[in-house]
Amino acid sequence: MSSASATSMVQRIGAWMAGLGAAAQSAVEVLPVRTGSAEYGRTRSTPAHVLGFDQALLWVTVALLAFGVVMVYSASIAMPDNPRFSRYAHTHFLTRHALSLVVAFVAALIAFQIPMQTWEKLAPWLFVVSLVLLILVLVPFIGKTVYGARRWISLGFMNFQPSELAKFAVLLYAADYMVRKMDVKEKFFRAVLPMAVAVAVVGLLLLAEPDMGAFMVIAVIAMGILFLGGVNARMFFLIAAVMVVAFGLMVALSDWRRERIFAYLDPWSEKHALGKGYQLSHSLIAIGRGEIFGVGLGGSVEKLHWLPEAHTDFLLAVIGEEFGLIGVLVVIGLFLWMTRRIMHIGRQAIALERLFAGLVAQGVGIWMGFQAFINMGVNLGALPTKGLTLPLMSYGGSAILMNLVALAVVLRVDYENKQLMRGGRA
Repeated sequence: MSSASATSMVQRIGAWMAGLGAAAQSAVEVLPVRTGSAEYGRTRSTPAHVLGFDQALLWVTVALLAFGVVMVYSASIAMPDNPRFSRYAHTHFLTRHALSLVVAFVAALIAFQIPMQTWEKLAPWLFVVSLVLLILVLVPFIGKTVYGARRWISLGFMNFQPSELAKFAVLLYAADYMVRKMDVKEKFFRAVLPMAVAVAVVGLLLLAEPDMGAFMVIAVIAMGILFLGGVNARMFFLIAAVMVVAFGLMVALSDWRRERIFAYLDPWSEKHALGKGYQLSHSLIAIGRGEIFGVGLGGSVEKLHWLPEAHTDFLLAVIGEEFGLIGVLVVIGLFLWMTRRIMHIGRQAIALERLFAGLVAQGVGIWMGFQAFINMGVNLGALPTKGLTLPLMSYGGSAILMNLVALAVVLRVDYENKQLMRGGRA
């Protein structure tokens, strides 16, 4: 073979290989999901840990947790000066919050190791366990009563709130239910009624505590998953209308709930300022004192026994007073980014034909986003007072525990998504 012929053959082989490379690149570009700024394929320059899960979501979660620890300490440091908490050390709530974080991190690490197929099998059983705990918390000498509400079960090292587990359990159960009922999602009674009954049973148990805030979150999670799972739009709006009427009746038929609504509408009146509107009025005073840049970390006056539950439900008010509008906007921005990122991970899973995993991730996004929205709205005076904490930040062991377990499951969904996109198995 002449040298010219050999050269020509080499050129043709090179052109053919270049064509294969272009075809492979175009195939990658038409993936049904976005892969982010970096390729998921393993290269020599890409370390293995980068390919494991969404590190940006992890670090935003860590940032919210760290900021929460600082603010819980700031909001609770003066509480022992109150005779009611005189037996506590100034670091009492900080120590218990840190212990809750340790327990929650261990639980989250365990949850991340569990495949989504296993979560799907566990969903009905976890729902049953949550129902049993919601019943047990109402039993005298088992459930612990605080401020007239029986919501906690004492575990010695922490108080566990079954309603937090119920949020996670209903989320998994609703996602599993939609996967099993995909073939009848156009038929109202066969597709929606069983799920509605399950949520109603949970709601009745929560209202017996009472804990209307948790019931609202669970109802929104269930409705969101039904909608995202493809339930007929007419069914969805019918369910939404029923829920609005039901919550309206709950308020109308309860004297103290009506008083809370009236106090929200006029918290500065002589009748409400020292009653149902007391928390809201002092929350607004705290945020007003903070102005743009705040009075500085530790400089809050309202936390000095003026604003009740400053370390739990009204932590954002202390943030607003000490860090001003800038601090509040940073917190809002972090939660917006987190919710958007979680929903994106859910869409990736659905695009990869992993419906259960996708609905679970999006359900967690609805949970975090809606509860943060309600808490922020209450603190800013945009919504009536409700007993809901700020996810990941407020003091509360069981809430932090279930928040981190839920986020660990989302990271597991993302981990399995990336495995599939690299050609592996979830």
